Amino acid sequence: MSRPTQPGRPGRRRPSALAMGVGIIALVAIVLVIILVISLLSSGPSAPPITSPSSSAAPSSSAVAKPASQPADCPDVLMIAIPGTWESKSTDDPIHPKANPNSLMLKVTAPLQNAFPGARLEAWTTPYIAQLSNPIAIPPDGQASYTTSREQGDSRTRAELTTMYARCPLTSVILTGFSQGAAIAGDIASDIGNGKGPIPADNVIGVGLISDSRREPGYSNTVGPDPTGVGVEVAFNGLDIDGLTLRGQRPGGFGTLKGRTWSLCGSHDPICNEPADVFDVNAIATTMPKLQSVLTGNSHALYATTQDWSYKGESAVVWMGHWASGLINAAPRPKHS
Repeated sequence: MSRPTQPGRPGRRRPSALAMGVGIIALVAIVLVIILVISLLSSGPSAPPITSPSSSAAPSSSAVAKPASQPADCPDVLMIAIPGTWESKSTDDPIHPKANPNSLMLKVTAPLQNAFPGARLEAWTTPYIAQLSNPIAIPPDGQASYTTSREQGDSRTRAELTTMYARCPLTSVILTGFSQGAAIAGDIASDIGNGKGPIPADNVIGVGLISDSRREPGYSNTVGPDPTGVGVEVAFNGLDIDGLTLRGQRPGGFGTLKGRTWSLCGSHDPICNEPADVFDVNAIATTMPKLQSVLTGNSHALYATTQDWSYKGESAVVWMGHWASGLINAAPRPKHS
């Protein structure tokens, strides 16, 4: 019978220094990205209570016949814009938002409001907490958690869509968002496109996302830079630290809305462009340079410029404004009663 190998003897296998070093580097890289995501945000007021999102889905357009006309005060097009972290408050006015005059989405909606009459376009900006607390801050930073903030934005957006559809079933919808707002808009668009949303997919004429944290190349249309990475929620799928929950892929993608969905992402934006193999220790030689490039050139706040994202000389907000304008001009003009 062979004798068991004793500690310290040559027969015992020990982890190599190289393997240990690679593991440590991988762990450090992951921690750095998590810290970066949190550091994009800042302290703010405490969050008010929220209500849970409705789980009911709108009937499909084939199941319910739509009327020939709708009330006179219904807009032809409803454009919902969901601001990013720091760019909204739960008490903000959705028609005339003032919580953050520098909000990226205001740079899209304000010119459109000036270009189209209210009967043609209603721009509705989701008022929500728009915060993300640092789960490892000591003392606590006083912000609402990402989950709390995200659920309120989701709930209020779905409520507005439900209310509008009940009164104005012929109104066309454009759903847009930036950063945390893009994650919310993308989640709702995914549900709508897969038959589980608050309105039928036929009512949605466009979805526009800037820096979607659940982005996956090939799951939507894009212009400008088309990074090979994925959103931080996809790369770090399953990470859950005291209210900072990253949800991974969207089951079913955007469903029937895939061809109507546009997702914009800068090459150096760590929110929408992370290495898909960030947890693969064997790929560390290629993953680390990618992480370093994204972290060093963090462009998350630069979509109003052409520094990291541009298409034919236009910034992301200018491109999205032109895209939305084209949709509004081409949208149906329902009869009113």
